[in-house]
Amino acid sequence: MSEYTPGAAHGTHRATLRRNIQRRHLRYYLRAAHTSVLRGVRSPLAWGRERLLLTGTALLLLILTLIVIPGWASVLHLEAAAPPPLHTLPLAVPPLPAAVKDAAPPPAQWHEVAVQPGQTLSQVFAAEGLTPGDLQRALDADAGQSNLAHLKPGEQFGFLIGPQGELQALRYDRDEATRITLNFLGAAATASVQKRALQRVTHVAHGVIEGSLFAAGNKAGLSNATVFELAKVFGYDIDFAQELRTGDHFTVVYDDVYRDGRFLRTGRVLAAEFVNQGKRYTAFRYESPNGTAGYYSEDGRPLRKSFLRTPVDFTRISSYFSAARMNPVLHIVRPHDGVDYAAPTGTPIFAAGDGVIRYHGWESGYGNFIVIQHNRDISTAYGHMSRFAKGLHVGSRVHQGEVIGYVGMTGIATGPHLHYEFRVDGKARNPLTVTLPKPEPLPHAQLLAFKRVITPMLAQLQRADGNIRLASAK
Repeated sequence: MSEYTPGAAHGTHRATLRRNIQRRHLRYYLRAAHTSVLRGVRSPLAWGRERLLLTGTALLLLILTLIVIPGWASVLHLEAAAPPPLHTLPLAVPPLPAAVKDAAPPPAQWHEVAVQPGQTLSQVFAAEGLTPGDLQRALDADAGQSNLAHLKPGEQFGFLIGPQGELQALRYDRDEATRITLNFLGAAATASVQKRALQRVTHVAHGVIEGSLFAAGNKAGLSNATVFELAKVFGYDIDFAQELRTGDHFTVVYDDVYRDGRFLRTGRVLAAEFVNQGKRYTAFRYESPNGTAGYYSEDGRPLRKSFLRTPVDFTRISSYFSAARMNPVLHIVRPHDGVDYAAPTGTPIFAAGDGVIRYHGWESGYGNFIVIQHNRDISTAYGHMSRFAKGLHVGSRVHQGEVIGYVGMTGIATGPHLHYEFRVDGKARNPLTVTLPKPEPLPHAQLLAFKRVITPMLAQLQRADGNIRLASAK
């Protein structure tokens, strides 16, 4: 017979009760099998993982309680505290120093304007809000020295206008190297003159004729103005409308003009070489001791002949010199005593040489007609002009290259052109073939100086020719 023990009976009762509870709630304990509750029926409930989890949670709550809650309390306390009231007190401002009080307003700034095409000086002044009286003061101060009445597009004017709209100063260029500044601050205008340095930059260009002279020049990088100058230089020896051939070539030494580091304009042809149909022509710019400048061949002979071979820039020859030609208007055969140069209406016509106008007016068949007597033997005639140049009349002296009229189709003509005649002792000669007298070369003393001047330019042409030959040989 076993001895009864109260503690043992109590433990047996608890075990029996636990088993009954587990059987009754078996599904719950299966879902919570990862805990220590079901590690074994015989083992007591284990709290290892649960204790760690509960301990960590408790510590976290303690930290939040000690840190976060006091912080919120301080914020709430700051928000609840009302800012102290602000009071504005008037303070006396000390007076400005006399130097600051009497200081002048900031100086006016120069305003630069460029003359537009067709714009007059009065229009330029009006656009700046200035009065005719301001314009008159400027003209009086310049005293006609700068030709302000004839402006060119692109000319620059600088205006200094005060705070009340008054003209304080005006500046402009009298010429490329001279700037004028007119000051109007006093009772009388004062003018100051400033000399401006010009810089010239030399270039060398080479071109080959494939179509026209202008196309070749532009391909070589030359401006139209430089091509015009080149044609004028060699125009006494080469007829660029009739004698130019594919393969002709040229080399040009020229300069461009700069001022204050900026391009101002195309300069001059300094030296040139032109090979036309295998014949070589040279030209060098030389200024004689008396200040006149001209172009001379390599041997010092002036290129400027006594007469221009063609006195107009034309597009084609519409009719040649002939002893018997069918007149296109009258339809009869009659002599044609000159050469007809077709050109647009209004194209300038130049005097072929120095001389005096012997006839100026209307001539039957020729329309507006001019005859120039050059010397005792030679005269030239110009017909079908649309109008005459201003200021010319019988007895006027003209110079070679001076404009005497403009191309038209007055009189008997089928289209705009210049009828040009060259007469020797009153008899017509063919202008294209007549022999013109050769000019005399430079005197010996000037010839030596000329040779010294052209030596470096001649070297540039020769060096350019050498480079061209090397390039073509490759």
